[in-house]
Amino acid sequence: MHRDSLMEVIHEMEEVTKLFKLDPFDIYIVGGSACILGKYTNRATLDIDFIDLGYPAKYGKAFSLLRDYDMLEYESTILSPTYKERATKLRDFKYINVYILSKEDIAISKIIRLSEKDIEDLNEIIPKCNKTLLNNIIKEIIERNDLFETKKSEFCKKLKVFKEKYNV
Repeated sequence: MHRDSLMEVIHEMEEVTKLFKLDPFDIYIVGGSACILGKYTNRATLDIDFIDLGYPAKYGKAFSLLRDYDMLEYESTILSPTYKERATKLRDFKYINVYILSKEDIAISKIIRLSEKDIEDLNEIIPKCNKTLLNNIIKEIIERNDLFETKKSEFCKKLKVFKEKYNV
């Protein structure tokens, strides 16, 4: 999906939320879809990733409109505890609160995989990032006690490669 398609799908989700008289909610979009919505990269994506904020089952009606999506558990996701403070609210939505993570938070979240497409994204994003903020986010993630140990371990392994490649 490209930016226009992503925006259309999220607008449809907003309309269904209103139609079923569900209370407005926050959604924090991460990964490739956040890169596209935030205009950090221009690569298309197939899915929408967002953080599970403990949504009640009734919101499944709205989320099903996202078609292919991944609801990510905070405990298994490489995120700083302060990610919400840096997120940007998309003003196009009036009933639901749609946020995209900062380019720095997205960049750091990609370290755990460092796949070919992650590296392509990082090559575009890192030059636009604040390196001091990147290092602060890394420190906050390493200090997390609620991150699954396997995830933290993998993150720390790839961190050295990331820091060397991007001079962070």
